[in-house]
Amino acid sequence: MPKLLPTVDPTLLAERADAIAGAARELAAFGWTPATSSNFSMRIDEDLAAITISGRDKGRLGRDDIMVVDMEGKAVGSDHRPSAETGLHTQVYRRFPDANVVLHTHSRTQSVASRLFASQGQVHLEGWELQKAISGYTTHESVLDIPVFPNTQHMPELEARVDAWIDAGKPLYAYLIDGHGIYTWGRDMAETRRHLEALEFLLGCELDLRRLSP
Repeated sequence: MPKLLPTVDPTLLAERADAIAGAARELAAFGWTPATSSNFSMRIDEDLAAITISGRDKGRLGRDDIMVVDMEGKAVGSDHRPSAETGLHTQVYRRFPDANVVLHTHSRTQSVASRLFASQGQVHLEGWELQKAISGYTTHESVLDIPVFPNTQHMPELEARVDAWIDAGKPLYAYLIDGHGIYTWGRDMAETRRHLEALEFLLGCELDLRRLSP
């Protein structure tokens, strides 16, 4: 049975839903959410998050396509089913208190890069000016490693891999899942969109280098 909905400002929830739906429509227009794939969320407060309902066309989302989950990824006040990957969203909110938005997409570039770099376990980015689009990076001389985790339908296994990376003291701003797509996050929608678009560009550059290298 779904939990009773805790007290939540309906205006705040509507704002979150509108922001998610708006971003999803724009990302779908880029072709980054094919066949109802991808999922998006925003923190409501320290206990709750708004997230896309499973199986909805991301290019046609409205308020009724967004639901509330608790930080364990369980539905709150709804009979709808959240994405099977909801636990990956709430994991970010638990591990990074400043994170308020999580975006997960399946662009062709992200998907191909995830396969190409899977054997290395990460995409090593260095020397690109656009690395400065990632919060905390101020120079192209920095190193930005994006881990590539093995795909699995068992989310606790994937969550454990993410936890292990963080617990090892390695910086984490985004990650790829082999044959899947990318997860990234930020303090607000604008920052998270910037991270996503910058990483899409950087991954594309790395793929181009592979194609052009003799």
